[in-house]
Amino acid sequence: MSIKEAEKTLSGLNGPYTFATYMLGVRTALDLSQVEMAKKLGVSKAALCEIEKGRTLVSPAAAVRYAKKAGFSVTLALEACLQDQLRKANIKRRVRVEDVA
Repeated sequence: MSIKEAEKTLSGLNGPYTFATYMLGVRTALDLSQVEMAKKLGVSKAALCEIEKGRTLVSPAAAVRYAKKAGFSVTLALEACLQDQLRKANIKRRVRVEDVA
């Protein structure tokens, strides 16, 4: 699966879009094991597992860093990350991230 195809699939998901689904989708698209993906991102396998299961929320800075290291959309990573934080705070709003000039 190409990066463009994976990003299209990720952006078209129904249901809650989370950073966990983003990371799992990216890893699947790259056809990497958790160990390989963790090494690529510079985190432990255990940390990646916690992120993919949705038990660990990452900061926006970490979301950007992981997206860049994986070569995937920073915008989708940020939207998922920020949406997770709103959901945790029980704030019923939807996040849209746009580039600024």
